[in-house]
Amino acid sequence: MRKLIIILRILLGVILLIGSVPFFLKLTPEAELVGSMKLFNDGINAAIYLMPFIKAVELICGIAFLLNRYVLLASIAILPITINIFLVHCFIAPEGLLLALIMLFCNLFLIYSNKEHYKNLLTAKLSSSI
Repeated sequence: MRKLIIILRILLGVILLIGSVPFFLKLTPEAELVGSMKLFNDGINAAIYLMPFIKAVELICGIAFLLNRYVLLASIAILPITINIFLVHCFIAPEGLLLALIMLFCNLFLIYSNKEHYKNLLTAKLSSSI
């Protein structure tokens, strides 16, 4: 089980770095988008800060996963992004669905494997010792 967690953590870290580093270094030309995906992408790019913010979170979380530092925080921080990537590929661009599914699975598995550490986050009432 421990080896599986390490493999999935590293896999997710690599995927996040592959998705974020080229964005900042402009290593690859932007793909020509069409239809709903172009409209969706234009909307994200209209908010000038949004894509750099998303890619910065991906970069930081990818580094955290690879270095095995702050994995609990990185797993929660990247969760909305992986859910959104999955949903975009479910409804708008199904050709990337497999990679999105792998990302979501890795992230959810990392969260599940550390569920004991998240119990206090899901407690409705704080204990009186705080």
